[in-house]
Amino acid sequence: MKPALAVASECVPLVKTGGLADVTGALPGAMAANGWGVRTLLPGYRMVMAQAGHGVAVLDLPDLCGGPARVLALQHDGLDLLVLDAPHLYDRDGSPYLDAEGNDWPDNDLRFAALCQVAARIAGGALGDWVPRLLHLHDWQAALVPEYLALLDVQVPVVMTIHNIAFHGLTTADRIAALGLERARFTPEGYEYYGHVSALKAGLVGADRITTVSPTYARELTTPAFGMGLDGVIRARQHLVGGILNGIDTALWNPARDPHIHRFRAPRGKAAARRALREDFALPASKGPLAVVISRLSAQKGLDLLLEALPGFIAAGGQLALLGSGDRALEHAWLQAARDMAGVSVRIGYDEALAHRMFAGADAVLVPSRFEPCGLTQLYALRYGAVPVVARTGGLADTVIHANDAALRAGVATGLVHDPDDAAALSAALAQLCALHARPQVWSSLQTNGMKHPVGWESSSRDYARLFETLVG
Repeated sequence: MKPALAVASECVPLVKTGGLADVTGALPGAMAANGWGVRTLLPGYRMVMAQAGHGVAVLDLPDLCGGPARVLALQHDGLDLLVLDAPHLYDRDGSPYLDAEGNDWPDNDLRFAALCQVAARIAGGALGDWVPRLLHLHDWQAALVPEYLALLDVQVPVVMTIHNIAFHGLTTADRIAALGLERARFTPEGYEYYGHVSALKAGLVGADRITTVSPTYARELTTPAFGMGLDGVIRARQHLVGGILNGIDTALWNPARDPHIHRFRAPRGKAAARRALREDFALPASKGPLAVVISRLSAQKGLDLLLEALPGFIAAGGQLALLGSGDRALEHAWLQAARDMAGVSVRIGYDEALAHRMFAGADAVLVPSRFEPCGLTQLYALRYGAVPVVARTGGLADTVIHANDAALRAGVATGLVHDPDDAAALSAALAQLCALHARPQVWSSLQTNGMKHPVGWESSSRDYARLFETLVG
């Protein structure tokens, strides 16, 4: 096995706030089948240490960004992990990024700079016999690694993966010394971004290759509309940028074995799961389509657009169950919609077991995002025989085959795709959803096609392996 080090801020099953954790939890196993032994370096948050604190100390760091730290090595749920145990940085209430009141930790810049510094030391041989031949960095929290590699004069190939370019990892210029960065690199060609330090920009200009999580998102990032102020950097390095689709863990997400649901192997087996889902959300029996939304409630996810389109869908006989949390105004708007419309039920929060039951029981899953780098929700939907209704953006456009006349005649359609950021287009897609649901043979074909659609990591892990091989020779 060729050794590689992945650096990330979260990883299933230890800590998850979004799809990044699903990727970092599933990709290493798929890479092993391609000859790569990936170890993942994670921060030792309180919830991580509760599960992984029994690891063996392999590196002591007497003074890391203001306090003592150590690196623990362990195997956990099939993953080869390195956990950065630094209580002064990570042993806190709240989430990995936010305090109990929902505010960013004021020292997030230092917390993740420390992670990057340790990654660079490991790349330089700090663990002794185990030296990675390649580093795989995930999002801004890992993106300062190239800066510290340069300071240590460590030569190792770096792949930078952008999961969401909206998060730059910005901090003020007066933090340069505290972060241990080279001030001479604080330039427009380096990590400077409009007078601020941008961790993500440091990764983009310092990486040997840049990947995004879908081919369409890779193209979108070259435009001002999607590049979030970094499109110029992406265009300048476009010859080094490529999109590799995310996959899902098909062992964990398997309707034939899922412990959370009424299990099934074919669309006709969804009936019991659908009845159970209606009971979960106190929705009455209905012959119309039962759609679900499982999402962070934010403008990016297009859930304000769905509120506009919802009355027509409900009037046509549809039902909607929503699970999510986020923007307080959207939370209140959705709770009000549930009070105003029979056939709408809302749960604020997140429940992993309930999410599994929703995919299993749903006729359709709605993902009306304004932008979506890859999206995993539509992949779970396909796997569970729920027809995805998605916006034509990012990975949504790459993974769902629209049910137009040609695709229906050819028997290859898997869902519905509509123009993004357009409530009227979403309304039309929901009307088409109701029309197709009323044609049982066509609907069953959509479900069957979806369940057969490859959504695992086999193909994408081979793409990563080929990329890694080009860099290590």
